[in-house]
Amino acid sequence: MPVQAGGAVFLLTDYGYADEFAGVVRAVVVQHAPQAVVVDVSHGVAPYDVRGGALALARAVGHLGSGVVLAVVDPGVGTARRAVAATVEPPAGPHRPYAFVGPDNGLLPWALDALGGACRAVALGAPGSPSAASTFDGRDLFAPAAARLWQGSPLEDLGEEVDAHHLVRLAPPRCAVSPGVVEAEVLWVDRFGNVQLAARPADAAAAGVGGASGDELGVEVGAGGHAARRVDTFADLGAGALGVVVDANGHLAVVSDRRSAATVLGVSPGDLVTLRAPDSWRGAP
Repeated sequence: MPVQAGGAVFLLTDYGYADEFAGVVRAVVVQHAPQAVVVDVSHGVAPYDVRGGALALARAVGHLGSGVVLAVVDPGVGTARRAVAATVEPPAGPHRPYAFVGPDNGLLPWALDALGGACRAVALGAPGSPSAASTFDGRDLFAPAAARLWQGSPLEDLGEEVDAHHLVRLAPPRCAVSPGVVEAEVLWVDRFGNVQLAARPADAAAAGVGGASGDELGVEVGAGGHAARRVDTFADLGAGALGVVVDANGHLAVVSDRRSAATVLGVSPGDLVTLRAPDSWRGAP
């Protein structure tokens, strides 16, 4: 397989900006690959939130250009968890990432899946070896590996080959569809309070719930319920009203015009939201 190189190095971490961690990782990439363009996808993943990081990376990866993804959300740093690098098949396209570097804790596979899946993977060193860092693998292990891949180093030069189909995977998001009902996990609450659900428009259509613009439906969380309407834009909603839109990532999202739908519903990522046909929802408590 031809070695790919160049593009950018795309960073996604839970390092935040208050400390020097993100900047140091950027600097180490550039030290090893001075010509590399480094793109910060996000350093705002909640600390230790592997699932949130995996979802953010999966949302972003289709919009990134050619290059190497360096992702670090790593509560198991210094333990027996593997550090890995993986590549995808060239059919992912000339304008898509061709390699990924990060912890083998479920952070990478959903993004890899979005590009057709990993075709090869290697383990970067071993726990306790001189090349393995104990508390800052982003700086000492992942950044140099990402820089080498960006420069065109063959994957096998970075470590021992492992089965690319057996990287650690997270449990899939919950979404259940039945006549008149869609029950879906909250995947993401963005900074505007929009509530992205695991459900997609096809799920709503299959259930007969909010399948078309203007349809009324009920939105339930626990014992509470709210009236909502399927809309195309935030501005289609009146003041204080809830709506369900298809968001920029193709998911159903509960929204409210210029206020936080998450606050209205009282939900966070991981909670379950039920969408019901208007003749069966429970209404406000």
